[in-house]
Amino acid sequence: MNIPESTLPRVVIVGGGFAGVRLVKTLANKNVQVVLIDKHNYHTFQPLLYQVSSSGLEPDSIAYPLRKIIKAHKTTFFRLAEVERIQPEEKRIKTSIGSIQYDYLVLATGTKTNFFGNDAIKTHSMPMKSVPQALNIRSLILQNFEKAAIANTKQEREAFLNFVIVGGGPTGVELAGAIAELKNNILPRDYRDLNRQDMHIHLLEGANRVLPPMSEHASKQAEKFLTELGVNVHCNTFVKDYDGLHVKTNTTLEFQSETLIWAAGVTGAPIHGLKANSLIEKSNRYSVNNFNQVEGYDSIFAIGDIALMTTDAYPNGHPQVAQPAIQQGKLLGENILRHIQQKPLQPFSYKDKGSMATIGRNKAVVDLKHFKFGGFFAWFVWMFIHLMSLVGFRNRVIVFFNWTYNYINFDKAARLIIRPFKK
Repeated sequence: MNIPESTLPRVVIVGGGFAGVRLVKTLANKNVQVVLIDKHNYHTFQPLLYQVSSSGLEPDSIAYPLRKIIKAHKTTFFRLAEVERIQPEEKRIKTSIGSIQYDYLVLATGTKTNFFGNDAIKTHSMPMKSVPQALNIRSLILQNFEKAAIANTKQEREAFLNFVIVGGGPTGVELAGAIAELKNNILPRDYRDLNRQDMHIHLLEGANRVLPPMSEHASKQAEKFLTELGVNVHCNTFVKDYDGLHVKTNTTLEFQSETLIWAAGVTGAPIHGLKANSLIEKSNRYSVNNFNQVEGYDSIFAIGDIALMTTDAYPNGHPQVAQPAIQQGKLLGENILRHIQQKPLQPFSYKDKGSMATIGRNKAVVDLKHFKFGGFFAWFVWMFIHLMSLVGFRNRVIVFFNWTYNYINFDKAARLIIRPFKK
């Protein structure tokens, strides 16, 4: 892999998500050699993927080059590769471009879409976990509008204009709201030959309310906002089968839709090679102690979504969102430096900063520890937090400009089919 030999301890980090990037920054220019490995050469700000899918933002405004993050880190290196296997006995990992030895190995591989074993849904639905997938959804939505404009029958037209989103968590709720704004603001202006009333957005959630991880107050407000936007919310409903056109659920509810977007869950993305008892099979997450060490290993760590640390407050592990990943990345960097200096490690303690979701223009919900609110102020808080959390000044400026333009003009400027999607 052409990494220079060094007398410094080598820390190999697999994954350039929130956890991996925060760890890299914590170890910057310290007495360690850091090797960051990822299958993409950019960091993705996943909370805003839905805005790429719904034509609100271009992908380069939520993606940031990993090499640019480390350009001032003298002893940090990046390699574009996929890790194929861990060989813990030799302290080595095998990748698609060669092998490399490590002193410390950190797994920050995150999650992948969970289809719960349903191959038909996996084949025909649209996941949204990466920039390419978000662009596929954007292209498909716009292509469906174009096909609906020339459809010969009402049934065919409605199938193109029926959008089914499975999963009423933050991703599903935010995407449903964004597509509803396309219906309300873009369709009447760009597609005057289409009847806006023929377009339907269905949000399906298996639980008895949307936003199950958040408070009931947030759930009720979110459902109210969605209904006001024209989204049809179906709780206690999950998809049993989808063949690319016909959607069958656990109830009598059925749809004809050319577009089913799957936002119903994730599962860990582990790497082959570690002991079986290191991995929690149900969630595909590595079992870690309160120092983020993988069970059975002293020098292998897991952080972020792939790590499952059980505590009294979080018996099923921490939520798979950005904040636990960022906090674990920071502390692990400090702990690795402590370990090198033979100092005691500090246990991880998660500081919950709250959760939030936006449903559309002037509509959002925020849950803080002692305060819950929704509406315009929550929407403003959501925008500010997400804007400040983006990596890179340029990205913040571009997103701010786009949001300002969209707000003033009721527009989504990225309505481009750059790369047509074929089912």
